[in-house]
Amino acid sequence: MKILILGAGGTGGYFGGRLHQGGADVTFLVREKRAAQLAARGLMLESPKDKVTLQVKTVLAGDVKPEYDIVILSCKAYDLDSSIDAIRPAMAAHTCVVPLLNGISHLDKLDAAFGKERVM
Repeated sequence: MKILILGAGGTGGYFGGRLHQGGADVTFLVREKRAAQLAARGLMLESPKDKVTLQVKTVLAGDVKPEYDIVILSCKAYDLDSSIDAIRPAMAAHTCVVPLLNGISHLDKLDAAFGKERVM
């Protein structure tokens, strides 16, 4: 199973990093600057359990292909429209979106963009 995570900040970085640690095939969709930071320093996770630095895969928006089974969407509410545009090329016929956002108002936009049956 291939997982794409939009957002390598506090939420997306944490859950994506933990999935990566567990052996999942995880790629982070990031901007150029963040890709360079992750390549140079790794993805750093800190919790009461541990503190780790992970080497993770990244992809830029222009290089995304429809090869993912799950897209985890972790963005700020004001970035939702641009995030939908960014993940659209990753959406194969079987791909589902798992939003990790506050509230529920984003669900209508995601349902309209990808179909209610593909939004978890």
